[in-house]
Amino acid sequence: MTSSSAASVPLSQMFKLPNGVQYEQPLGLFINGEFVTGKEGKAFEVVNPSTGNVVGMVHEATAADVDIAVDAAEAAFYDGPWSKMSSAERGRLLLKLADLFEENLVTLASIEAFDNGKAIQLAKGDIASCIGCLRYYGGWADKIHGKVIETSTESFNYTKQEPIGVCGQIIPWNFPLLMWAWKIGPAIACGNTVVLKTAEQTPLGGLFAASLCKQAGFPPGVINILSGFGRTAGAAIASHMKIHKVAFTGSTLVGRQIMKMAAESNLKKVTLELGGKSPNIVFEDADIDRAVEWINFGIYYNAGQCCCAGSRIYVQESIYDKVIAAFRKRAQTNVVGNPFDEATFQGAQVSETQYNRIMSYIELGKKEGATVEVGGERHGTEGYFIKPTVFSNVTEDMRIMQEEIFGPVCSIAKFKDIDDAILKGNSTTYGLASAVHTRSLTTAMEVANRLRAGTVWVNSYNTLHWALPFGGFGESGIGRELGKEALRNYTQVKTVSINLS
Repeated sequence: MTSSSAASVPLSQMFKLPNGVQYEQPLGLFINGEFVTGKEGKAFEVVNPSTGNVVGMVHEATAADVDIAVDAAEAAFYDGPWSKMSSAERGRLLLKLADLFEENLVTLASIEAFDNGKAIQLAKGDIASCIGCLRYYGGWADKIHGKVIETSTESFNYTKQEPIGVCGQIIPWNFPLLMWAWKIGPAIACGNTVVLKTAEQTPLGGLFAASLCKQAGFPPGVINILSGFGRTAGAAIASHMKIHKVAFTGSTLVGRQIMKMAAESNLKKVTLELGGKSPNIVFEDADIDRAVEWINFGIYYNAGQCCCAGSRIYVQESIYDKVIAAFRKRAQTNVVGNPFDEATFQGAQVSETQYNRIMSYIELGKKEGATVEVGGERHGTEGYFIKPTVFSNVTEDMRIMQEEIFGPVCSIAKFKDIDDAILKGNSTTYGLASAVHTRSLTTAMEVANRLRAGTVWVNSYNTLHWALPFGGFGESGIGRELGKEALRNYTQVKTVSINLS
């Protein structure tokens, strides 16, 4: 994906999607309440991963555009209507934005399926979660407050939870609009202003959502949405001296770079939601059919392009063969293909680069001596589709067992007892998510307590909710998204102490 001249690229264009949805797609940068061209006059291609074809171009943000967006966000924070707006009114704007998402649910979901390649049924679920998230934080806006703290009769002390100011946000390509809502919701509820960069692979949904922000009535400069590359626009956000907080969702490798740039600039506050290699543990007393359904959902949801994907499956040795047989059969029933077919469960991988990366791991697994139980090859002849893949006969030192593949590929291995399950489950530098399947509450509680992961699901998988904090241990990140916990990322505490003597 490379840059080219934006001379022939309009600021918006009518799109007609494969399911017949027609809408006006913004293509410019959303800065200070308007769609504009980039200062350097660059644009880049948008590719439909289901076909591999170029479907349009969007204007590209560079460091100069980040500067302009930050200045607009700073002005809005300190001097504009936003700076004088009540917390209740901020909440009402978020609720209005949620209503507009709901009114445009089919269009937004269709954009996601077109731009990202995910199945339309899953995309509709993403947008429903966006709506829930925005409403949740709309409700929080006027409930963020400090405390009165008694120390003596001669002083009056209180704390305030104040917004940070201009927040930089860098979101990934796997859940473009969901991550947009996860970032925008708490930042805006707390009274901050935002400069958000979408992933270069999936810019369309974020730009359409920006048009809804304008329609909702957000003042100019409060929300700025940029399409651009990580090495330019992303780096400019992470190192910008006027941005006082940066939130990033993506790979651990890039997360390290973001943290370094934040430290070397102005020591801006950082939250990172990074990679994972999550264990999905099945005990011998589990309901096998039910467990297999959740295993299947845990790894093949979103074509495996999920940071918390249950890619390491551990099965107690007494039921290993039964689970392998049931899982092999279940994986083969997943409908892979056209994202706009309502029957499709697994759509395309997001790009040719990602497709090639996943296929290289599949070949590596074969060379390492693992057994392909199902899949292990391309699906179809067009676009970037991969068959659901299951490896067995894996060992802990294999790279497919240790490295994040980020695709529809999992490895399944045996464990002896609870101690062995915990040992293997924790044998990773990551710690984002995990799951345990058992009928025993005692077993579930012990495993949940001993696993080093930010989330532990019991007899389920990928059941995230906007009210539940989400984030990782270890190399899976810093801080938490969602829930009340996310508000801490976007406020800072001020202590006021008044001498009464």
